[in-house]
Amino acid sequence: MAKLVALQMTSSPVVADNIKFVEQQLQQLSVSEATLVVLPECFACFGGGDKAQLAVAETPNDGPVQTQLCDLARQYKVWLVAGSFPLKSATVNKFTASCLLIDDHGQIQAEYQKIHLFDVQVADNTGSYLESRSTEAGKHLAVIDTPFGKLGLAICYDIRFAGMFQAMNQLAQLDVLALPAAFTYQTGRAHWQALITARAIENQCYIVAANQSGEHANKRQTYGHSSIISPWGETLAQLTTETGTISANIDTQALATIRRNMPIAQHNQFRSYLV
Repeated sequence: MAKLVALQMTSSPVVADNIKFVEQQLQQLSVSEATLVVLPECFACFGGGDKAQLAVAETPNDGPVQTQLCDLARQYKVWLVAGSFPLKSATVNKFTASCLLIDDHGQIQAEYQKIHLFDVQVADNTGSYLESRSTEAGKHLAVIDTPFGKLGLAICYDIRFAGMFQAMNQLAQLDVLALPAAFTYQTGRAHWQALITARAIENQCYIVAANQSGEHANKRQTYGHSSIISPWGETLAQLTTETGTISANIDTQALATIRRNMPIAQHNQFRSYLV
């Protein structure tokens, strides 16, 4: 048996406050089995703009936030998907939006760098989003062997690109997809539930979607509704706008039955991704 947990936050630009909130939520978990905890996008620093992200960016595998995350994962005996966090890039004045997978011994097992950057117009308080101005796009997919099965990592805007997850399945059939996010209120209200449900059904995998929620220091509004979706497209758990955690267990027998009864992976006639 294994447990999936999504943590919903209203993160501020103050790193210490956000890390404290994460620890408070971990303290409340009852961990008696392999447990995967997914944090939202920009969990450690949000609402301060690009300069704030640059100011807290760390060197990969070296820095106080990464050290604290590893310590928390080890102390509370959980696997931690550390949302996205800015890591220094080779390009001046840019960082990677990196999602770190940390095991329950406090070791970093994988890093995924956000591939699809949010350069869009939205009818909200922010209006224009230009993530590529300060973020270096990633180039590589991440699918990792874990106690939860084959775990894929993606971030927020990635969820709109179905081909990305089809490509992941060419590496190894996904059992769980972790999706840290900071979906805007407007785009979330329109598309969040449809997108995460569709990706779960298409890929016959669990999705743990951890979102930011509420109004942040820079007046940006995020949608919340963190969810855990089953491979059949059922919403197993969801928070609306409040902060906190939700959880659900992985049912490996049900997952195997769904794939046996409807063998989508074998029927797919468009398997063309080359690693």
